[in-house]
Amino acid sequence: MADPITPTRIIPAGAPLPAQPDPGGAPPRYMPPPAPAPAPAPAPGPVEVRVTVDLAYPYAQPEPTRWERLTTWLGRFGKPWQAVGGLLLAVVPIPWTGHSAASTWAYTVHLARDIHLGYAYALALIPLAIVVRRILRHGGTVLRLWALAVTAIGGLTGALHWFDLITFLTGVHR
Repeated sequence: MADPITPTRIIPAGAPLPAQPDPGGAPPRYMPPPAPAPAPAPAPGPVEVRVTVDLAYPYAQPEPTRWERLTTWLGRFGKPWQAVGGLLLAVVPIPWTGHSAASTWAYTVHLARDIHLGYAYALALIPLAIVVRRILRHGGTVLRLWALAVTAIGGLTGALHWFDLITFLTGVHR
């Protein structure tokens, strides 16, 4: 198969065709390329090459301020309206019981404290850790922030007692 024809110029309709070249001769308006000038040979001897490398990034990012870091970190927990909604749902009393979800959880943890101190702290801290881990991995929703408020407020107020610090530091029991 022959190579496709690539036009080099367009001749308008009705214009005379250019003169045809002689067979075997050079095409019209052909100029051979000029011969390159001979490059001077370098002087013999050692060649010294100096390279300077700038390791700075072309567009340096400014260091975030403390406020930007704090707002970015708080943004992982959800939007402010979600946090307020979760907190309100945790502390507003349930109409037919008169107690909130957080106070009900605090009562449950306090009953576990009467059985054994370790049960109370386990019942308070393990669900809190699970909820915090879930929020950090998947972000805050109203339901997750509600669970955080219930476990934090109810669990810690039901399990913690000021005398526990004295017991921990001194070993003195009641």
